[in-house]
Amino acid sequence: MRIVVLGAGYAGLTLARRLEDALGPDHELIVVNDSPSHLVQHEIHRAIRRPAIAEGIVVPLTEVLDRATVRVAQVEGVDPDAKTVSLAAPPSAERAARAYDGKRANMGDDDGDGDSERAESEGTAIEIEGESERADSADDAGNGREECGGAEEGDETESVLAYDVCAVCLGAETDFQDVPGVAEHATPLKRLRDAERIREDFLSVLPEGGRVVICGAGLSGIQVAGELAALAREEGASEDCKILLTEALEEVAPAFSTEFSRAVCEELEDRSVEIRTNAPVERATEDGIVVDDEELATDQLLWTGGIRGPRALENERPVVRSTLELGEGTFLVGDAARVVDTNGAAVPASAQSAVREAGAVAKSIATIADHGDQGGFRPRLEPFTFDSPGWLVSVGDGAVAQVGPTVLRGKAAKALKTSVGAGYLTSVGAIGNAVDLAREELALSPD
Repeated sequence: MRIVVLGAGYAGLTLARRLEDALGPDHELIVVNDSPSHLVQHEIHRAIRRPAIAEGIVVPLTEVLDRATVRVAQVEGVDPDAKTVSLAAPPSAERAARAYDGKRANMGDDDGDGDSERAESEGTAIEIEGESERADSADDAGNGREECGGAEEGDETESVLAYDVCAVCLGAETDFQDVPGVAEHATPLKRLRDAERIREDFLSVLPEGGRVVICGAGLSGIQVAGELAALAREEGASEDCKILLTEALEEVAPAFSTEFSRAVCEELEDRSVEIRTNAPVERATEDGIVVDDEELATDQLLWTGGIRGPRALENERPVVRSTLELGEGTFLVGDAARVVDTNGAAVPASAQSAVREAGAVAKSIATIADHGDQGGFRPRLEPFTFDSPGWLVSVGDGAVAQVGPTVLRGKAAKALKTSVGAGYLTSVGAIGNAVDLAREELALSPD
């Protein structure tokens, strides 16, 4: 049986690792991702102020997967009826190859003898769509499935990957919500290059004491505002620079409790971040934004105002019920979906949700694989119920945490945030990254 996992974000990587443990050797496991690495998305805001942290939040997939074949490709479409996936060369096949080769070259052990840091990675093959060679050899057991040849970068030709079971874990993209001018003039925060651009632009406006506007006061917008305020302080320009965080709805962190929102506001205000709620953006220009017919001048405009589905799903986020099935044998996991759990509750899009959903889907896929080996009727799938232990958000060098009804600030929240981040990395096998991240987080001085 061929099992395909599309995407290696929180949901995809968690699912792939669990399937490696659960599946028998006769089953083929393929992970398709547009990069040969996993990006720890919930820490990307840290790279705005601490560019060096980027190295610790990028995890080569060959370091954390044992037996899966990693295929670096862009997913163009999914056909649940035909059980096929359309693939094309990644955004830059050449860049992906260089990134992979560079990581492999630096993956020596403590003795410097050139051996792989993790011997098990020898069983992980990696293929780059549009490239003629593989970085590693692997047993190509197609199990009777067909697929056509690859495409050159920039070519419209697509390859087709057939599957028996597929989990779509492609995450979400930034939604500019069709607000005129926003896509042209605002910078999102989705990739490391976005963090680099935000940092460069911010440092360029600091000497003149400019105004930075961040549109969207969800967790991402809160964290960006906190990082910029801390960076301004470190550069000695906190009194001159104005940071404005806007939100279209009534509260900051509108998807969370009022107590959580209030604590976040206090953390932001302690750092001189101005907050404006009930402020939907009507349009953006090169010089500013318009809110309630009022023009607000900006020297830097950032957008963290929502998400939409991936291109492979035509930018939609389909609704899936408690089994997380998009169709028989096709699952939709993580931010790419609007998930309704067994209690009929809408599940918020978050790293925490994605990891928990992946756990349920791993059990379902393992059951399908076992059942396929034995034959018989279609098995009962694992239902998903979301029960969050709490929520966390960084605000500069501080944090806010909610555990049950209790909301924490200060050192307790900071320690909890650090432990959760390091715990996730440990759970996917990136122990060295976990140690480095914890060391970096705890070394930051309070702002």
